Amino acid sequence: MSDFFTTRQLQNLLQVDRTTIYRMADSGRVPAVKVGNQWRFPRYEVEAWLKTRPRATNGSAPRTEPSKAVENLRKLLPLECVQLIQDTFADLLGVMVLITDLEGALVTRPSNPCGLFTAAETSPQAQQRCMQLWADLAREPGMHPRFTQSHLGLMCARGLIRVGSELQAMVVVGGIAPENWPPSAEELGRIAADLELPEALLRRHQDEVFHVKGDEQQRLLTFVQRIADIVSHIIQERNQFYTTLHSIAELTRI
Repeated sequence: MSDFFTTRQLQNLLQVDRTTIYRMADSGRVPAVKVGNQWRFPRYEVEAWLKTRPRATNGSAPRTEPSKAVENLRKLLPLECVQLIQDTFADLLGVMVLITDLEGALVTRPSNPCGLFTAAETSPQAQQRCMQLWADLAREPGMHPRFTQSHLGLMCARGLIRVGSELQAMVVVGGIAPENWPPSAEELGRIAADLELPEALLRRHQDEVFHVKGDEQQRLLTFVQRIADIVSHIIQERNQFYTTLHSIAELTRI
């Protein structure tokens, strides 16, 4: 028996098409590793993920519909353009980058997710904890980015995105190991129990995290808000462009 599921086998298990499988792999919603240009799906991790994955009552794969706030943000953003910018910053900075609304719901797919994050996301409990963590980041009283420890023991920080005069979204960077990484066996066991995950799964991926040294951490924090400001600027320019088009359209009716 192979250690990996094929794409076709995963299609049959999830009852979805090939394109959906690739999108799930790209966004870290299914355990996957990229070998060259091909996705591979580790059998043990997929089986563990399937056991914890909620089932739909009609037998089809469950879907999580985006909230109205997320839909509105996706309309404001040129999503493919912003995703490319986000992917580029994630690769250059060597960390995970994503955008959420202020309730912690994903607006973009995570760029450069670390292996430990991807493995943990096979648990619905971990997914809920992520959303709660991101929502808590939005409620922090300070405006400037600072590092916060996540439920996985990794560090993350956020930069706030303005839409007009309102704060409506965040850029989040994460997957960064603290100085005392990896955690002890006792701590790893506690994390696994808290997230309802096999301890062996977390142990296997505990080294798949990002290491950013002290001075570089402070430099990284300056980039977090700068990325958020770029996104804010893109939204502002897009809004002005559509306002101009609307004004021109109105003039042609006179």
